[in-house]
Amino acid sequence: MPSAETKPRTLYDKVFADHIVNEQEDGTCLLYIDRHLVHEVTSPQAFEGLKNASRGVRRPDCTLVTVDHNIPTSSRKEFKNAETFIRENDSRLQCTTLEQNVKDFGLTYFGMSDKRQGIVHVIGPEQGFTLPGTTVVCGDSHTSTHGAFGSLAFGIGTSEVEHVLATQTLLTRRSKNMRVQVDGELPAGVTSKDVVLHIIGVIGTAGGTGAVIEFCGSVIRGLSMEARMSVCNMSIEGGARAGMIAPDEITFEYLKGRPLAPKYGSSEWNRATSYWSTLKSDPDAKYDIDVFLDGKDIIPTISWGTSPQDVVPITGVVPSPDDFEDPARKLACERALEYMGLTSGVPLTEIPVDKVFIGSCTNSRIEDLRAAAKVVRGKQIAANIMRAMIVPGSGLVKEQAESEGLDKIFTDAGFEWREAGCSMCLGMNPDILSPKERCASTSNRNFEGRQGAQGRTHLMSPAMAAIAAITGKFTDIREHVVSSPVSAKVQPVVDVQAETAIDSPATEDELDRVLDLPADNEPHTNTSAGGGGKSTGLPKFNVLKGIAAPLDRSNVDTDAIIPKQFLKTIKRTGLGTALFYELRFNPDGTEKPEFILNQGIYRDSKILVVTGPNFGCGSSREHAPWALLDFGIKCIIAPSFADIFFNNTFKNGMLPVVVDDQVALTKIADEAKAGREVEVDLDNQVIKDAQGNKIVSFDVDGFRKHCLVNGLDDIGLTLQMESKIRTFEGKRSLETPWLDGTAYLKRGTRGGATRIDAAPVPKTNRGEVKGPLEW
Repeated sequence: MPSAETKPRTLYDKVFADHIVNEQEDGTCLLYIDRHLVHEVTSPQAFEGLKNASRGVRRPDCTLVTVDHNIPTSSRKEFKNAETFIRENDSRLQCTTLEQNVKDFGLTYFGMSDKRQGIVHVIGPEQGFTLPGTTVVCGDSHTSTHGAFGSLAFGIGTSEVEHVLATQTLLTRRSKNMRVQVDGELPAGVTSKDVVLHIIGVIGTAGGTGAVIEFCGSVIRGLSMEARMSVCNMSIEGGARAGMIAPDEITFEYLKGRPLAPKYGSSEWNRATSYWSTLKSDPDAKYDIDVFLDGKDIIPTISWGTSPQDVVPITGVVPSPDDFEDPARKLACERALEYMGLTSGVPLTEIPVDKVFIGSCTNSRIEDLRAAAKVVRGKQIAANIMRAMIVPGSGLVKEQAESEGLDKIFTDAGFEWREAGCSMCLGMNPDILSPKERCASTSNRNFEGRQGAQGRTHLMSPAMAAIAAITGKFTDIREHVVSSPVSAKVQPVVDVQAETAIDSPATEDELDRVLDLPADNEPHTNTSAGGGGKSTGLPKFNVLKGIAAPLDRSNVDTDAIIPKQFLKTIKRTGLGTALFYELRFNPDGTEKPEFILNQGIYRDSKILVVTGPNFGCGSSREHAPWALLDFGIKCIIAPSFADIFFNNTFKNGMLPVVVDDQVALTKIADEAKAGREVEVDLDNQVIKDAQGNKIVSFDVDGFRKHCLVNGLDDIGLTLQMESKIRTFEGKRSLETPWLDGTAYLKRGTRGGATRIDAAPVPKTNRGEVKGPLEW
C-alpha cells in the first residue's frame, strides 16, 4: 500500500504510514494491526474484558495462539492434556484458561499436543504468519524479533491485547527514527548475538528509547534470517520500541513454501514480493539518531552484570565502579557486582559456570542448535557443570534437529534435550536457577532473579554457551573453533515481477474474498462489537495529592517491579503485595526495613518519585502497573520511562510524569524525603509542594490527558471509528489479499467461520544448510 508522500522516508516511516486508519491533530494515530500473536501469560485478562463487554475477536484470521512461557519443557511422551500434565496450579490455570478462550472465540491454536507449538516469536516466522511490511504485535516485549522481516513489530500490554482483539487497531504515536549501521566484516567466531550485545553496550539500555531502530550495513545484510531475528529480538534491550531490517532476497527465500505466506510462484507471491521490494529506506531519508560501527571491532561478547548494557569482550575483565563516570552507573555497578558475586579485575575466562541454557526466542532456532552442536560434537560437558539444557524454539525445530542427529550430539555430550518452550529464559516454569547459581545463557535478559531468585545470568551466543559447558568456565570460542568470517546466506535471486494492475480473480472463492468487504459475515471479520461501542470507563484523574515515596534507583526493570513468579494470574488485581517483592522482603518473607515502601507514612504512598532514568524497562507485561496501582500508587515521577511501561500506565488510568530537569526532580525528591505531600495537577500540568507552590510544569500527550481527565476507555473510543476501520480493511483486502487468513480460515456453507489447521512447514524449506554456517 504505497503512500503518496514524496519526501525521502525511512523503512519505518513507510510501514507506519501504510497502516494509518485515522490521525488526530495532536499526532495520535489509529494504526491497523496485520498480525496478532497471543500466549497464555498476557491474554487471560484481555479475553475476560471482551466477554464482560460482549465483544468478539474482530479478525480471527489475523490471530495466532500458542502456549510457551510457563509450560514444562519435560518429555511429552505421556502427554494427554494440559489439565493433567502441568503440575503448577497457577501455570495450569493460565494454560487451560487460554484453551477455553481459544474455543470460545474460534481462534487458531498450537497447543502442547501439536508439533507446531513453540515460542511465539519462533512459530510466527516459521509458519509464514510474519510477513514483510506488516504490523505485528504480541503481549510480549520481544515481538521486535519479527522486525527482521521488514515488519513493524512491537510488544504491547494486556489492555492493548484486548484493544487489538476487539478492534484490530492500536492507538499510538510516531516513534523517532534511529539507524544502527554495522559495516565491514565480522572476525571468525563472531555471531549476530555478539553484534547485538556489542550494540547494546554502545548505546545503553535507554539508547533507543522512543525510537525504532533500523539495523543496516554490510554486516547486517550478510546475516541469515535467523541471525537477523536474533538482532531484532534484543532491540528492546536497547530501549527501542522496535527493530527493523529491510527485506531482500534472503527474506524472500526464507518465506518460500511457508504455510501462511503467499504461495510461491502464484500471482499473489509476485505481487507481494513486488511490494516487499519497495520496503527500504530512501537514500536521503533522515534519522533522528545515527550509530555507525565497524564489524572488525566486535569480538565474542558476554554480559557481566544485571543489565544487558553490562557487557564486555570475552578477552576483558570484570569492571570496577571506578570505570564509570556517571554516579548512577557507579552505584549500579556496585550493586551488580555484589549480586553477581564478582570481583573487579578478574578475567572473564577465569569465572566458572554452574549451568548452561541454550534456548529462548533469541537463540533457539535450527541455526543456533547447529552452531552449538558444532562446538560440542564428540566432547563431554565439564564435571562442574550441574546442568546443561538445549531447548528448541518449536516442535518443528526439534523435529528438524532430530532428523539431522543434533539431539544425539547433545545427549552424548551430557546435555538435556528438551521440548519447546521459553524454559529457563525467564524462570516462570520448572526450569529455573537456584540461588547464586551462575548460568551461561543464550537468552536476552540478565536482570536480578530473571532465571530464578538470586540466580546469576550471563548472556552470550550459542557457541559461547556451548564451549562454556565443555570447559566449565567462560571461554573464548575463537580458541577452539576455526572458521570463516560471517558471510551472507544468499539464495538464488527471486524473480520478482512488478505488477502494476491487480489480476482478475481466478476462482469464485477468490472473487468472494475480494468483493465481500469486512461489512459482511466473512470469518476474517467480526463486526459484532457488542456494548454499542460504549466505553466501560476508568476512574477520572484530575488532581492527585499525597505522600510521595522517593526511590533512588536507575534502570528499574519490570522484573524488579514484580518478579515473574507472580505473573501466573488470570486477574488484574491482588498484585500489590508482590510489588518490588525482592526489594521489600527477605527470603524468609520478613520485611526489609530499609526499603522505602516499608517505612511509616510511605506505606500509603500514592506517588512514586524515581530519581534515576529508564523506569519500567524490560518486559511488556502489564502486571507491573497493575502491581503499582494495586498497592495504591497512581502516579510515577521519573526522568525517563521505558516506552512500553509508559504506554501501559495510561491504559490503567495512571499518570507517568517525565521530569528531566534535575534541579526540579531533586526538589520533588527532597519534599518526598521530608515526608511532605506533593500535588500532581493534571488539569494544569504542574507539580506543587504541600503549600501549593509550583515546583515544575510537565508535558503530557493531549489525547492521553483527555482520556485520563474524562476517565475514557480506548476501546470504546476506537469503536466509534468503525466505518473508517471497515473502509481500511476493504482497501487492504484489495491491495494486499495475502494478508487475509485464507490459508487456515475458510467460509462455511452458511457464511460462518470454519477453522482448519495450518499446514506444517515443508521439511525441504525449514532451514536446510544451503550456505556456510553463521560463523
